[in-house]
Amino acid sequence: MNTERIKIFAAKNGIFLALIVLIAVFSILRPNFFSFANGQSILLQASELGLIAIPAAFLIMSGSIDLSVGSVASAAAISGGMTMSSTGSTMLGFLVAILTGALAGAINGFLISYLRLNSFVVTLGALSVWGGLALLMSEGKTIPRAELPETFRAIGTFKIGPVPIQIVALVLVIALGWYVLNHTKFGKEVKAIGGNERAARLMGVNVQRSRFLLFVATGAFAALAGLFLSAKVQSANPNIGSGLELEVLTVVLLGGVAFEGGVGRISGVVAGLLFFRVLRAGLVFMQASPFLQTILVGATLIVAVALDSSVQRIIRKSWANLGKRAVAEEPANNAPERS
Repeated sequence: MNTERIKIFAAKNGIFLALIVLIAVFSILRPNFFSFANGQSILLQASELGLIAIPAAFLIMSGSIDLSVGSVASAAAISGGMTMSSTGSTMLGFLVAILTGALAGAINGFLISYLRLNSFVVTLGALSVWGGLALLMSEGKTIPRAELPETFRAIGTFKIGPVPIQIVALVLVIALGWYVLNHTKFGKEVKAIGGNERAARLMGVNVQRSRFLLFVATGAFAALAGLFLSAKVQSANPNIGSGLELEVLTVVLLGGVAFEGGVGRISGVVAGLLFFRVLRAGLVFMQASPFLQTILVGATLIVAVALDSSVQRIIRKSWANLGKRAVAEEPANNAPERS
């Protein structure tokens, strides 16, 4: 029985061991890799991706997927940038951008939750729609630094003490995600929907509303990520979120969230996020070709999908074996004593 439990533990926590090994390997190859400054840089690079990965993990746990988050981030960055450029108001720009992201999520959510369309197909189409809209609104041009308010540009370098605001935002979102998933009724409903939607409905869960809200939240956080990226590079680019959807999916699957839904932990998603960013940072330290890094994103996604399938199979088989052994031992334990 202990062997089966060890298998379950290893399957669930393999990403944490892989992260430790990866850091150790790069630290040996490049002694200055393991430093406070580099650690902060990795977290800073992970912040925008993490802002989307946490709500996206909830969405995948519920049995849906959003492939449009990168395009939504771009469209929101452009809509917010154009608003700030014309009004000079950072607050209004943020509001317009977040509303753009929430609207994109609401449209996806309505089509998928209430019209029961396939989430993969809908969001794949939305990827092109919102990406094209970003290019159309900006006429394919970047909104330059000079046209953005100083208060917005300052966000890219603003710190709370020694910690960049992006890292603070990431930590807050992680904490909020952990609390919602583990200590609220909504978190339990998300897993119930992904585990067995029909059973969730019979339990009284409003599946349509819950899934709709998840899409809205994912769109809004994608917009926030687009704004942070724009502030970091000091300009609003219509392609700023390009490729984020694949990175988000890779991180979530690496973190142990089951692609078919119903299973996942926020701590695992955080580990997947750090693994992905440490790997990229290590390749930069090793002066690897940027083209190799692009190949790596696709290869890591394939590995993540393969691991997801293998891990779920191992866990199901191990739990089944534990159940069989418990049933086999029960008669012997409960047998009446002979006089």
